[in-house]
Amino acid sequence: MTQARIRALLVGLTAAVVAAAPSVSFAGTPADGAGSSGAPAHASNVTEACGTARPGFARCFSLIRTDVNGGKGVRGPHAPSTATAAGTALPKGYGPADLDSAYNLPSSGGTGQTVAIIDAGNDPNAEADLAVYRQTYGLPACTTANGCFSKVNQQGQTSPLPSDRGWGAEISLDVDMVSAACPDCHILLVEGNDATLANLAQAEDTAVALGATEVSNSYGTPEANGTQDYAADYSHPGVAITVSSGDYGYGIPNFPANLTSVSAVGGTSLSRAANARGWTEKAWGNSYGGAGSGCSAWVDKPTWQTDQNCPGRMVADVAAVADPLTGPAVYDSYGGYPGWVVIGGTSASAPYIAGVIALAGNPGRYANASYFYGGTAGLNDVVGGNNAKATDCGGDYQCNAVTGYDGPTGNGTPNGLAAF
Repeated sequence: MTQARIRALLVGLTAAVVAAAPSVSFAGTPADGAGSSGAPAHASNVTEACGTARPGFARCFSLIRTDVNGGKGVRGPHAPSTATAAGTALPKGYGPADLDSAYNLPSSGGTGQTVAIIDAGNDPNAEADLAVYRQTYGLPACTTANGCFSKVNQQGQTSPLPSDRGWGAEISLDVDMVSAACPDCHILLVEGNDATLANLAQAEDTAVALGATEVSNSYGTPEANGTQDYAADYSHPGVAITVSSGDYGYGIPNFPANLTSVSAVGGTSLSRAANARGWTEKAWGNSYGGAGSGCSAWVDKPTWQTDQNCPGRMVADVAAVADPLTGPAVYDSYGGYPGWVVIGGTSASAPYIAGVIALAGNPGRYANASYFYGGTAGLNDVVGGNNAKATDCGGDYQCNAVTGYDGPTGNGTPNGLAAF
């Protein structure tokens, strides 16, 4: 079959699936544009932070563990064994030191970098919740007063801020994961008026205009006719842009992760191990969800991607922990499960990778994701596991973590800063 024929079939499949997506019931909090997304339901002890979204709106990709809340829950293999200076146990879930260990990263760096977070709606507790997280883990304070933290609306103004859109847990996850990767970085939170693609795109442009060196986007919507209208808003040479690949395994890739101007971030399951690294990873795929991957029917294949079975842009490029079962600890007082929670999804991996890029201090290398395709010696090649829908691609690299490049984990996960 010719590549042109394959592309034509992909376009037809995308249109058919988007048009016929069934209504699915979710346990998540209703969000802007609540409606059918066609995404599968998750395990009963996981809820989607932002609910569903109708066409023209994006959904965030954070998954909250409801069985690990407020410091309560079963201590799993991912729980840290360290304690705070006061001698009390740290929250369940991975903290900054765990992730530094897993990804061989320094605990400081990134001075002069500003990582922007793009989200929908206002979280009035964002700065206060961030302070709890950073104090708990001994990270330097990041506040409005000391110039480290700032929060603006999509026009770049500190007031008036938009109304709450149910993304509070997502916002907490985003700022905490940037803090975990790059505690010396400044954080700029840009809050869109709502989760429409138009308003999130404007927030993206505002973040860059305000001096962001990296921009993280933990949201998306299945690619379809019209999504490419906002492609230019995610193309800013000199600024590194990371985007979550999604939480629903192999299938239609999500916008804006499908763009060639961004780094699409997949996800892994991360566990401690008795090996030289001290950790092991596999592609994330279980009843909680799976790292998004797929072959674009709308975006041409960039020259720096050479995988054989996808004639278009292949998602993802790089990865980090995203499985809620092995997820990070997050402090959030404004969501439906206030307090310390464990949150996963590729909403965790995208801001973390943005923080790693900032830690290395080379955002200008990321006009696109091509740099990850030449620096694989500094990445952990994730081999094993699939993104929960392996039969959909016949055992292919598009949904299975294999040696070298694959869809769920891209070229791998950070192993120090050499690849950044």
